[in-house]
Amino acid sequence: MKNIKTKWILLLTVLLWVYGTHAQKQPITLVEQGTFAIGGTIKTSEGTFDPIAHGAFNPKNQSTQGQTLHGDHASVLYQIPAEPRKLPLVFWHGYGQSMRTWQTTPDGREGFQSIFLRRDFPVYLLDQPRRGLSGRSTEPITISAGTDDQLWFGIFRVGVGKEYYPDVQFSKDPEALNQYFRQITPDTGPLDIMVNIDAVSALFDKIGDGILVTHSHSGGQGWMTALKNDKIKGIVAFEPGSNFVFPEGEVPETIPYVGGALSARGVPLAEFKRLTKIPIIIYYGDYIPDTPVENPAQEQWRAALAMARLWTATVNKHGGDVTLVQLPDKGLKGNTHFPMSDLNNEKIADLMYDWLEKKNLN
Repeated sequence: MKNIKTKWILLLTVLLWVYGTHAQKQPITLVEQGTFAIGGTIKTSEGTFDPIAHGAFNPKNQSTQGQTLHGDHASVLYQIPAEPRKLPLVFWHGYGQSMRTWQTTPDGREGFQSIFLRRDFPVYLLDQPRRGLSGRSTEPITISAGTDDQLWFGIFRVGVGKEYYPDVQFSKDPEALNQYFRQITPDTGPLDIMVNIDAVSALFDKIGDGILVTHSHSGGQGWMTALKNDKIKGIVAFEPGSNFVFPEGEVPETIPYVGGALSARGVPLAEFKRLTKIPIIIYYGDYIPDTPVENPAQEQWRAALAMARLWTATVNKHGGDVTLVQLPDKGLKGNTHFPMSDLNNEKIADLMYDWLEKKNLN
């Protein structure tokens, strides 16, 4: 009898494992997918193009006379599931990043791209102008090759130097860290937030109503895009770090921190009130100090969170609907600056989905 019971337990265990593995790898059925460029400008040189004299490519001595350059656009990858929800999710990466932020995680699991496709949301991933697949810039820049991996390891709050934070939600597999560092990509032109905002606004003009999901540096640009385009029906912001907008006359004092200072922007009150017309949620992860510390990489997030609290209160005071969530308060501890790709990203996605449902955005 004991052997029979043991065999049944083993069989049940195998069946559960097979079912679980199969369930995780169910095909994602799409009715449409593709890529396109959106926004951008055309730069034109004076003169007349001579196809005989100037028709051969010579990078050392190439005449630009009469020629054009198409640049400063965003590049977009979109996927539409078989039974799509009404509002798509538009994912916008942060500083030094690209659409890879939302794709396969550094340790090889599904990212938000696939997680939300499985939940029937159309997804649009973009590389902002002068970054990643949108590298064609109309303005030149010198790209450095400085060694700075450990700087970003700290700023992204994975740890300090080469030491991981305790209980961090990041794989300790060396290959995961290798992949993580290789997500970083440089700007190929001067950073111009208005160029970025114009391109993302053009994307919403093309696709219609949708939900904007931002990360870090794109957070503030996201508010500013919503001021410009009323087709943004909700915003999910992961760890916004700059460009918070306040009504003129209500701009808070600059928040100093070790290594820098965080200032806000002022806009006319009538313009600012556009942000009160849509639901917004902000998420911050772990390892953000409440009081000043010596580590600049932590300090900048203390300042960002403090500014986010002021911003949330100001928008809500004017009749808005902003929710600020610190993940440790929800029992989700150890999250880095990249909750969307941390080891518990499914739980982060659940939080986001529940909010979308609560706000009738799903």
